[in-house]
Amino acid sequence: MNNSAANTGRVLWAGLRALLVLTVVCGVLYPLAVTGIAQVAFPGRANGSEVTDASGRGVGSELIGQTYLDGDAPDLRWFQPRPSNGLGSNNVNTQYKLILSGATNRSGDNADLVTWVTEAKAAVVKDNSVHGYTVKPSDVPADAVTSSGSGLDPHISPEYAKLQVHRVAEVNKLDVAAVDRLVADHTDGRILGFIGEPRVNVLQLNIALKELVAAKG
Repeated sequence: MNNSAANTGRVLWAGLRALLVLTVVCGVLYPLAVTGIAQVAFPGRANGSEVTDASGRGVGSELIGQTYLDGDAPDLRWFQPRPSNGLGSNNVNTQYKLILSGATNRSGDNADLVTWVTEAKAAVVKDNSVHGYTVKPSDVPADAVTSSGSGLDPHISPEYAKLQVHRVAEVNKLDVAAVDRLVADHTDGRILGFIGEPRVNVLQLNIALKELVAAKG
């Protein structure tokens, strides 16, 4: 009995020591080491890829899209992102809220989805057709009328950005060529030249637009 109790005590004490050591190593030292390396090597990414404006104020993350609204309607002074809520009653993610992310998961021939895309395309045509520049339905790219798989995509295609140039220039009383240059300057190419598609970060583009409007006075 005494030997059995002693053996049990030794096993329990060994297990407790292992628990304490692993807790310190895996729960304290390892996270601190990884956090420290990340802060030194990749401080921007480690802190959420925060984007700041000209004044140094944090205005968002380059990884998460955001809306530009005037009440419930799009604020047409700004470049607009792609839809974030699957174009309809998707309750997984509405207007880039971060509680959950996801898409509608509706098939391409779903009647509701077809209706939402049709209505969204008509709205894009209407909003971006200005004096001297008319948008045709065939000009509207897919990302202008559909959300991404996560519903949080901060990028739009260069085609959708260029489609908005004339409207943004007219509403802000800017030269079309100057706004077009903004889009070109903020268009990122394929990663390593062959991965993904060219894209435009809407937040960074709108920060540059704000600076252009301010410089114009």
